[in-house]
Amino acid sequence: MEQQVKQPLHLTFNTSVEAADADRRIIAGKIVPFGEIGNTSSGRVVFERGSISYNTGGKIKLLLEHNAKDPIGIMQSASEDTSGIYASFKIAATTKGNDALIEAAELRDGLSVGVMVDEAEERDDILYVSAATLQEVSLVQAAAFASAAVQSVAASEVEPEPVEETTTQPTESEASVDNATPAPEVEAQKVEASQPTYTPVAHTSVRNPIQNKVDYLQHTILAAMGNDDSRQYVTAADNTTTTAPGMVPTPQSTTIINALANADRGMIEALSRETLVGEGMTFELPKVSAVPVVTNIAENAAITESSLSASYLSVPVQSFKGRAITTIELIDRSNPNYMAALMQNLEFAYAKVTDEFATGTIAAAGQQGAVQANTSTGFLAYGAAAAAAVYSSSLGFAQNLVVSPGQWSNLMGYNDNGRPIYTAGQPQNSGGAITAQSLRGFVAPGLNLYVSRSIGNAGATTSTGDFSMVVINPEAWTWYESSRFQLRTAIQSDGTIDLLYYGYAAIAPKIPFGACWNQT
Repeated sequence: MEQQVKQPLHLTFNTSVEAADADRRIIAGKIVPFGEIGNTSSGRVVFERGSISYNTGGKIKLLLEHNAKDPIGIMQSASEDTSGIYASFKIAATTKGNDALIEAAELRDGLSVGVMVDEAEERDDILYVSAATLQEVSLVQAAAFASAAVQSVAASEVEPEPVEETTTQPTESEASVDNATPAPEVEAQKVEASQPTYTPVAHTSVRNPIQNKVDYLQHTILAAMGNDDSRQYVTAADNTTTTAPGMVPTPQSTTIINALANADRGMIEALSRETLVGEGMTFELPKVSAVPVVTNIAENAAITESSLSASYLSVPVQSFKGRAITTIELIDRSNPNYMAALMQNLEFAYAKVTDEFATGTIAAAGQQGAVQANTSTGFLAYGAAAAAAVYSSSLGFAQNLVVSPGQWSNLMGYNDNGRPIYTAGQPQNSGGAITAQSLRGFVAPGLNLYVSRSIGNAGATTSTGDFSMVVINPEAWTWYESSRFQLRTAIQSDGTIDLLYYGYAAIAPKIPFGACWNQT
């Protein structure tokens, strides 16, 4: 019985890198066989002939070990025959791309596909795939097929010596290379099944073509792959970092440092959460305005009439949007991945503006407690009074305390005769836990602590003065949000891409005085 599986598979088919051409920066080979059993992330799998759809113009990337953060190339061409699918990849001029060219010839010689399975049938614990879409291809080390092997490495522009056609039987090593299926053409150039023979260098004085660190890196790769000319060029140029600093390549890490934004939303996390309705720019919540009464009535006395009535709280839906303009070149050719970094920082900006909106709304509608000093004694007095005020106003218990980063610092410094009251574990000093390694904790009187950088940046809030701390009954304030954020892109005629990052949210003050701010 066929089943719609729609699941991603990483198929570690070491189906042989057939060519690793460092001059043209090409890696080619069979990426998946037809009719063979392979061990995948979903168990044993067989791909039927013609079961995988792919688009060579669709920017299918070559990755390292199925890591989306390590792209090294783009598919240039692909073809298939009765045995499987063959493809060639243009390798990027990056440090990882250069390393991959060397590894493809010496160490990491497997090709593995990542596909989305659309239709498959399970027979005898084997999944037979009849329809799938190619998502990516990876250069891998582990092999799933014992017969897979590197067939050829063409890593130099030096022409191989011509091989005369004979009618003799092939040697054992020649017969072992893909004896069932001829290798496909890779960019109109036949992949040979033997190593090229290099012409020895006869001159003693090398005229060095290495002029900069890019040339140096290129010839270092060729030298490592057996090119005698490049080996001499590198030897001649290889002085010290003092005498030849231009010859020393400077690699760049793909780790991005970002001290300007993050995804923290301390205020929103302290509220109750619900999914936003799918239509309209306002919605209504029924709110009880009068309740029936029960009284102690004597026998035969009249019973007081009462009823239940309700009004409706109208909640406006807010839209939050961010726009960025980039180019297709920057997205296609960037390393680290520019698109991933851009989307991550748009999400950070979305988190910041939504948390500030929630903070400003609560500061404008909540109540405020009595004046208390910024000391351990004053803080405990504020927490106790605010918890009682919240219960009195909402008939629900205060559960959460949200503070500014400045008040967070104060809380960590509060002490009892020199002993910190929120970091110690001794029985006489165990009023809660709060540390410098976490934005969450637990503080007396029994409140969950959240730290929000929006306090001090939104509405009437401050860092350590009035409106720098708020005690909340989460059921009194609810944050509604759409099903995550959405992205729309448009490619303009000049090659620029306009990205709109947006989402919808609303905050409902079900019982506004269910939040009580401090006063210093």
